[in-house]
Amino acid sequence: MLLYNVTIKIAKEVETEWLQWMKSSHVPDVIHTGQFAGSRISRLMDQPDEEDPTYVIQYECESIETFNYYIDTYAAALREEFAQRYKDKFVAFRTLMEVVG
Repeated sequence: MLLYNVTIKIAKEVETEWLQWMKSSHVPDVIHTGQFAGSRISRLMDQPDEEDPTYVIQYECESIETFNYYIDTYAAALREEFAQRYKDKFVAFRTLMEVVG
């Protein structure tokens, strides 16, 4: 199994609205592509209070072929929607990890 890991630092002033949108719209949209078996949203705990919060969204994927299909077919539109909605209010990076244990 693979984990597609999206780490996002989101501006405090939009955090509550952003988290609600992620739970009710964005993450379900990613899951509805049919390429992921599940997901979770986590919040980084060991950050100074004055910093913008950091979240990690993990999507479970069965194979590299399935992941590549998602990237080739769906990722650009979903990322664009996210970027248009939150413009300069976030920083994100993505990693793909293999579950080994």
